[in-house]
Amino acid sequence: MFGKLFGKLKSGLEKTRDSITDKVNEVLKIAVTIDDDLYEELEEILVMADIGFDTTVDIIDRLKKKIKEEKVNEPSEVKPCLRRVIIEMLEEDTVEIEEEFPKVLLIIGINGAGKTTSIGKIASRYKESGKKVLLAAGDTFRAAAIDQLEVWANRAEVDLVKHKEGADPGAVIFDAISAGKSRGSDILICDTAGRLHNKKNLMKELAKINKIVESEFIGAQKETYLVLDATTGQNAVSQAKEFMETSKIDGIILTKLDGTAKGGIVISIKNTLNIPVKYIGVGEGIEDLQEFDASEFVNALFD
Repeated sequence: MFGKLFGKLKSGLEKTRDSITDKVNEVLKIAVTIDDDLYEELEEILVMADIGFDTTVDIIDRLKKKIKEEKVNEPSEVKPCLRRVIIEMLEEDTVEIEEEFPKVLLIIGINGAGKTTSIGKIASRYKESGKKVLLAAGDTFRAAAIDQLEVWANRAEVDLVKHKEGADPGAVIFDAISAGKSRGSDILICDTAGRLHNKKNLMKELAKINKIVESEFIGAQKETYLVLDATTGQNAVSQAKEFMETSKIDGIILTKLDGTAKGGIVISIKNTLNIPVKYIGVGEGIEDLQEFDASEFVNALFD
């Protein structure tokens, strides 16, 4: 099973690997010495892969330090050093929180980022692991959002609590919590509206939902995940910063990595925002939303 998942990850990162690893290989192949010119070329490759300027500078600084500490002299030995630097950066300051149940998972993100699809895939993962899952259709404003979530609920074979389009999202979450408690659900996954262009209303809405969860589901573990579209590159970082103004974010779900050469955004998000990436999407199938593992990600990228 591990080999199959790694294969999907490797395949899903093909475009990013072409934009980073293949170019790194080309530069190192013709390099004679490890000098400033080599570092500049590596820097340019990383920036073009949407790792971001500040994060790239940090990577190159760490790479120089590691090469000096390990007394690396051959250009051919630079790539393994770069791999270790990126893994260390992705794992840095990451505190693993032990998952507890019952649990409430709030999913936020702009429309079109893959929010509803991600909810369906996460629901399927928990269902397959033996957990009792309940979904809440809290995005009552976007046309067809409720219907789309219902399709995924049926695919994952989990229950769904919904109201009519235009209903109060807080009321949906309240009813979903009541249903979850009465049915003995292990995890309640809540869809929310993605109207980032109207931050004031979104802030009030998320604050209301959080208050309802905290008052009505005392003792439940609560986490908020932000869904970002990897194909938007550095714009995803900007989106995350805006959402951080409205809500505490515990993790990132990065979708559509298989459709972009901008997979370096994973590194930029962690280094810039210090928010852990929880899931990455490397395909359209239910099994193609994978839990993020720094070592696996970098190994698939540099393989």
